[in-house]
Amino acid sequence: MTPAGGPSPRPDGEGQDPQWAAALRLFQHIHARSPFYTAKLDAAGYRPGQPWARADLARIPPTTKAELVADQQAHAPWGSVNTEPPEAYTRYSQTSGTTGRPMRWVDTPASWQWSIACWQAVYAAARVTSRDRIFFAFSFGPFYGFWTAFDAATALGAQAVPGGGLSSAQRLALIDAVRPSVLCCTPTYALRLAEVAAAEHGPGWLGSLGVRVLIVAGEPGGSIPATRARIESAWQARVIDHHGLTEVGPISFECWEAPGYLHLNEEAFLCEVLDPRTLHPVSPGEAGELVVTNLGRFACPAIRYRTGDVVVRDTTPCACGRTSARLAGGIRARVDDMITVRGVNVYPSAVEAIVRRFGEVAEFRTIVSADGPLRTMTVEIEPGPAAVAAGATLAIRVAAALHEGLGLSVTVTPAAAPLPRFEMKARRFVFAGESRP
Repeated sequence: MTPAGGPSPRPDGEGQDPQWAAALRLFQHIHARSPFYTAKLDAAGYRPGQPWARADLARIPPTTKAELVADQQAHAPWGSVNTEPPEAYTRYSQTSGTTGRPMRWVDTPASWQWSIACWQAVYAAARVTSRDRIFFAFSFGPFYGFWTAFDAATALGAQAVPGGGLSSAQRLALIDAVRPSVLCCTPTYALRLAEVAAAEHGPGWLGSLGVRVLIVAGEPGGSIPATRARIESAWQARVIDHHGLTEVGPISFECWEAPGYLHLNEEAFLCEVLDPRTLHPVSPGEAGELVVTNLGRFACPAIRYRTGDVVVRDTTPCACGRTSARLAGGIRARVDDMITVRGVNVYPSAVEAIVRRFGEVAEFRTIVSADGPLRTMTVEIEPGPAAVAAGATLAIRVAAALHEGLGLSVTVTPAAAPLPRFEMKARRFVFAGESRP
């Protein structure tokens, strides 16, 4: 790619690297069509038809989720991001709403096809072909990722089996009946299905069902070694992690050859890794926030969108032969998930990485006290059936591991009642006084 600050491109991007040329085509298309982004482009000094260098991208203020939520409130119901008349949009989605008000998102047939193409890159990396049967263990509500994955499977020619509207036991029965080779779900729900299977059929049964690969998304668990190891052990199958956002699209995927790394789909996205405080670029190998521009979703674009995902970009070659940059360790954390407990910065993913090392822990929940210098953190653990009698001892062991891993004394207690189970994104980090799932 042409380095930032290189020669100015021609207005149409000819002679430049394909990614920047695609960005220029996007800007030219949406200017005067998307009121939201036209204002940002104008403020950055962009003028259609005039040269713009790659370095000029930094002049566009990054877009935040809070901006998009406010825009939808001010211009209900869709906001002012979209570039086409309302009647052109045929697909409705919305965000999960786990961190606030859900955002509504609509796609045209063309932008939906772009999303499907991004998902097919995920399937290719997971070695999924038209010969596979894919089971979707989702509720099939209005969540973008589930539907794009399903439609991409049918476009691939694979047999797609919807698992919506079923209990966990019913989904396992259907998996047993149709014997899919691929399972798509969240990491948390892969573990929940394993828990139900062990209770109803005994250990080892799940591994006999013929699932060879699980494609997981929605949470960082797929790239947390202890979590993925537990899933792979229960299912006797390979875990492939994937990551995307409703308002952006399917951004990254793991290849078969390099567990723990997510390839950025740089044909479809222009990706930056910035310091979340200064918004200046960080060097490869340094942690920063992933900021993305989707290059082909013209009808509902996202320009320099702050994903909130903490990542480490790796530019070394991959054994799979792909030349795109990768995210080492997947999604490390969420910028807005970090809390400070007695001077120590703590991310939920760091707690999960430690607690999941204990196979005796069936489920857990972290409770954080109100903000302040004396903030405390307590972890409740639910021992598995074989460890109930040793719950107190197990709590001591988990507390010692958290102290060693976090540098923080954490109170760990056996849960007084079964903890919640989740099908979609889990909420294991709650604050004292708020309603608990």
